[in-house]
Amino acid sequence: MKFSLKLLFSTMIVMALALGFSGFYFVNYVFETSLQREIGQALDESSILRFAFETAALNVPAKYSVLPDSTVEEIASNLEKSGRTSSRLVRIFGEDKQVLYASDGFMADEGLLMQTNGNMKSYRVINVDAKYYIHTCVILDTLDRILYLETMRNVTGVFTERALGFSLYRRVTFIMLFVGTVIMHLIASLLTKPIRLLTKATKQMAGGDYAYRAKKVSHDELGQLTTDFNEMANALEKNIAMLEEELEAREVFMGAFAHELKTPLTAIIGYADMLRSHKLDEEKSLMSANYIYTEGKRLEAMSLRLLDIIVTKRSEAELRQYSAEEIFTYLKEMYGDDRGMVFRFSYESGMIWAEVNLIKTVLVNLIDNACKASEVGSVVEVKGVNRENGYYFAVIDAGIGIPQEEQHKIVKAFYMVDKSRARSKNGAGLGLALCAEILEIHHSRLEIESEPNKGSCIGFLLPKKEVTYG
Repeated sequence: MKFSLKLLFSTMIVMALALGFSGFYFVNYVFETSLQREIGQALDESSILRFAFETAALNVPAKYSVLPDSTVEEIASNLEKSGRTSSRLVRIFGEDKQVLYASDGFMADEGLLMQTNGNMKSYRVINVDAKYYIHTCVILDTLDRILYLETMRNVTGVFTERALGFSLYRRVTFIMLFVGTVIMHLIASLLTKPIRLLTKATKQMAGGDYAYRAKKVSHDELGQLTTDFNEMANALEKNIAMLEEELEAREVFMGAFAHELKTPLTAIIGYADMLRSHKLDEEKSLMSANYIYTEGKRLEAMSLRLLDIIVTKRSEAELRQYSAEEIFTYLKEMYGDDRGMVFRFSYESGMIWAEVNLIKTVLVNLIDNACKASEVGSVVEVKGVNRENGYYFAVIDAGIGIPQEEQHKIVKAFYMVDKSRARSKNGAGLGLALCAEILEIHHSRLEIESEPNKGSCIGFLLPKKEVTYG
């Protein structure tokens, strides 16, 4: 069952119970009040009749020492006639509880008579022939006689009014319940609209439409729930996009890796087969062996780079303090020999917090990339500068440069700006990917400034120990 119907039915049940109990209480209260008023009037009338009877008995001639039955009948008849307009019925019993006088239609039993004694007034409500009466009984003490005076007062109208009241209230209750049902249906639909919109949004997202968002139609708790749902959907869409991008990058990585393996392996297998199956002269044998050696070294370098990337995928580095001068001394010694390039090293004295061997690997990769991107005899400059928030390294070349739209891709594994140039120099597109991984665990990143055919400046900032790179 829908939540709106549950809300509607529960509200209507509460409303019906409230109207039912309140209606019963109200009508019954009015009835009880009217009945008590009639009882009070009946008892007052009984007292008045007793006083009138006793007064009339005192006016009997003195020759009677005891009130005769005939006189009792006469007085009772006069009392009955005096109250004809009020439908008064009278009955009188003697000492022996025999009826001395009874109005026509006085059909009450003698149960109340048996309960009456002393000066008490007794009454009861009785139903005779589908009519309701207040039956009263009082004792008369006059002229040495004890008599019992009973009256019947017709109160059928009070009971009829109660029945009409219940009937009217039932009709009013049904009308109010019908109108209330219509109104509550509209209110329930309005209140549950955010839930319906959220349900629709979840179905859309379950169907693959991750860009769908629930419409916010209120500013209460359900409105806040809609806002939270949309924020969750944004985060989910972002994570899915990241996963898809990562999956795509992984597929590209595997394709590039397979291609990079295939090229040197094909050359190695081909030249090895040539050496195995043919008798070559010394020059061709040397050339074949050289190709096998060159492609084998390329495979070795690529394997080592991949291993380095895997090893460096960790959350924190073991940082220690080192002198920048120590790193530049290492680079000068490594690139001091003639490699067909002109190297210039300039640096400021300073201390860095790093795993020094990893930072050396970064700088070696950057210098190697600069050499591959430059013509023979070009200048490659390596700089070190103290900054307020850390120590900055930069490698500058005058090579082919990197287009603006490709600068964010060069840290991906196997990505190469100029594949023919990179492969001709045993490149596999793994150097900058390794650098990015190493710098990430040092809370740093590559900063690239480059223009095609004008060269590149690729640097990074090693923050101070107390600074976290953002």
